[in-house]
Amino acid sequence: MKKLLIAAVVGALSTTMLIATTDASAQTASGTAATTTKKAVAKRPAPKRLIKRKANPAKEAKVDPVPDGSVKWACNEGLSFELKGDMKRDQIVTVHWANKNYNLPRETTTTGADRFHDAASGLDLVVIPTKAMLFSDNDGSRLADECKTPEMAQGAPAPTQSNELIKNPSN
Repeated sequence: MKKLLIAAVVGALSTTMLIATTDASAQTASGTAATTTKKAVAKRPAPKRLIKRKANPAKEAKVDPVPDGSVKWACNEGLSFELKGDMKRDQIVTVHWANKNYNLPRETTTTGADRFHDAASGLDLVVIPTKAMLFSDNDGSRLADECKTPEMAQGAPAPTQSNELIKNPSN
């Protein structure tokens, strides 16, 4: 009985709705209905990916130029860095690594290796007679290994201060 009553109410409501919409459309067609005003549709802004933005130099990655007069050191795994300065005499050399220039002051060692280290950036360059290695103090990793100049690749020793002293013991 309840189901029958519910079905009758639903049917009556749907019939009433149908008649009401039919009457409204008929009045609109005959012109008796009140005129309606259209709402102004706001234009959507263009999607962000289509908007061309001006370059923001503050947000762009800074790329330092390779220093003039630098020597390229080729390393394992296709890596390389540029070194400017005379490792035999200079107290500070410039290393161009990962699009940045690092000024590395000389550190004294007891092993005879030449070490250039910048505590602020964490970059550490160690040069022994057969190769150079580039380290990061920040995470303790070796960034580049088996780095050599073109002369070293031909068999010459690294251009280090200790090698210069061996050649010229009078200095």
